[in-house]
Amino acid sequence: MSLLSVIANTAQQVAEAISAVLDVETQILDDEYTIVAATGKYRELVGTKDAEAYHPDEEFLYTRVFRTGMSFVIDDPQDSMYGPILIGEVGEICCPIKLNGKVIGAMSLVAFDKSQKDKLQDKKEQLKNFLHRMAFLLASRVSETEAYKRLEIDSNKMQIIVESINQGLISVDRCGAITHCNSYAESIIGIEKKYMLGRLITEIWPRSPISEVLKTGQGYEEKEEIYGTPPYQMHFLVTVTPICSGGATVGAVISFRNMSVVRQLAYDLTDNKVALELDHIVGNSKNIVEVKYQALRVARSNSTILITGESGTGKELFARAIHYASPRRKKPLVIVNCGAIPETLLESELFGYEEGAFTGASRGGRPGKFELAGGGTIFLDEIGDLPLHLQVKILHILQRRIVERVGGNTPIPVDVRIIAATNRNLEAMCAAGEFREDLYYRLNVIPMLIPPLRSRREDIIVLMECFLKKYCGLLDKGIEHCSDNVVQAFTRYHWPGNVRELENAVEYAVNMESGKIISLNSIPGKIRNHWLGHDPENIHLKHHLEDAERDLLAQKIVELSGHNLSKKEIARLMGISRATLYRKIKQYGIKVNNI
Repeated sequence: MSLLSVIANTAQQVAEAISAVLDVETQILDDEYTIVAATGKYRELVGTKDAEAYHPDEEFLYTRVFRTGMSFVIDDPQDSMYGPILIGEVGEICCPIKLNGKVIGAMSLVAFDKSQKDKLQDKKEQLKNFLHRMAFLLASRVSETEAYKRLEIDSNKMQIIVESINQGLISVDRCGAITHCNSYAESIIGIEKKYMLGRLITEIWPRSPISEVLKTGQGYEEKEEIYGTPPYQMHFLVTVTPICSGGATVGAVISFRNMSVVRQLAYDLTDNKVALELDHIVGNSKNIVEVKYQALRVARSNSTILITGESGTGKELFARAIHYASPRRKKPLVIVNCGAIPETLLESELFGYEEGAFTGASRGGRPGKFELAGGGTIFLDEIGDLPLHLQVKILHILQRRIVERVGGNTPIPVDVRIIAATNRNLEAMCAAGEFREDLYYRLNVIPMLIPPLRSRREDIIVLMECFLKKYCGLLDKGIEHCSDNVVQAFTRYHWPGNVRELENAVEYAVNMESGKIISLNSIPGKIRNHWLGHDPENIHLKHHLEDAERDLLAQKIVELSGHNLSKKEIARLMGISRATLYRKIKQYGIKVNNI
């Protein structure tokens, strides 16, 4: 579509006005030779091509105008340069319509009788100037229309951008009246857009600091703001940017996000979470299978769980597995070790704090772990180490499902499931006055006891294989398996550190072993000594000799293989047969390269 065709109605009005004033006919063409507007005998030809369009190789009137950008006066249409005479033209003045230096059309005055022709000839210079002004008027109208179209397109693009932003956006005027809001803002505020537009922002958010921004022109970033009361409380993270013009504040743009979304984003970006499922907890013994089945059943509920068991049994693994098997799996799992955080910091870590609550408090305050776990699960490990004064606060959260930050007095609703764990005897601590009995019963809704490793010895070999594969991959070792002696040493050991100690022992052995089979000499000394008789002095001479032979053989093989010798030559230099060399390498699991 040509530029002039966009303003065809305006062009027709201009053509009719010119004809009425000058008493001559008017025709307006675009740069495609289409008649956009016309009067008199040309009126019925509007929308069709001028005859010149069918003579592209001829230098007729309109072709010259488009090519040169100049005006022409035709006194004699019989001139071969005029073009095809269709309906009795006897004279014509034609000028280009230009926009930004480019010819976008042509405007002409046409005479059909002697009086009209005389008028064109007598006042041709005045009429040429008049046509140029009319052409400029049409070009200006085209420019305005194009600018409006671009503005409309840009406005639509901006609207799409504003609507696609994953946070609420509200604009207000200098009085604080809402002039615009996007759909996201509408959804999280819970009021339809049509009911918000025109209202003061303080009607939606009472005591909003935005009023101060409009007075001072000083905006702010990422500030927590809470409006309303539970259960209809709005908890946002708000940024306000003032709009200034001529040194005055004429409005502001408010961007905000729901705090629960911010917490989820922070959790996703910072937490190295692993979606641990119950099937990934290694063990097939009756004891561990029963606990896994219990965990699967309770994962579907929101009831509080208390996991007990010795250190190293995997209490955190079960807490993770329960969370990821629950309907809360897509929400945060926040882990707090109550025994690892200094008592002076624990309260602010758990419940958060307001700005100015204490010396060194961050500007704007900070949410606590319970808020960060919103919609998900909080795992309170080592709950037995929690100070008594904080036990009261945990009890209130369990009862009322709200938290109050340190230095604050605004109740903040929290939707979290609590899983607690301890290796201490909480009942005995209650009797001794070291743990609140009412909190214990609140936590112990669903008790889970993780069995120690010594009570499920059939799982030891499975765990050994699992950890061996893990650390061979991490340490880039080609160890194939453990020797029979090592397996027996591991299965007969009492494992006071449980699964954690077992994993550490396997990692140690993988680091120490240079062959393809983990030998007794590569495992931790206390496990080896326990297997050999509890007393290092009673270790049999045979084992000393085997260890010495193994180390010497491995050392010599490494030295000789560096000379690109064959196994036969290495055996000869060591004074043994090739068959003996093969047997010893296999017996001791010695890693052999390049021979």
